[in-house]
Amino acid sequence: MAIDLSSLKSERDRLKDNLREIEGELRRLEAELKGLRQREIATKREIEALATLIELGDAREAKPSPTPEAAPQS
Repeated sequence: MAIDLSSLKSERDRLKDNLREIEGELRRLEAELKGLRQREIATKREIEALATLIELGDAREAKPSPTPEAAPQS
């Protein structure tokens, strides 16, 4: 049985088209992933900043407040 050369070429061309579509989708997904990673990093930085502020606030609350000295009575 002989292989039809034109059907092989058309199958190859179809596969090349599919590959171009896949590569385009891959580039789109990589760009989306990059955006998500940037959002992740920004969110982690915000969490760290808030955690630092909370720690500072906790440290201030933990310090005993200065007791007002008794004013000398005359």
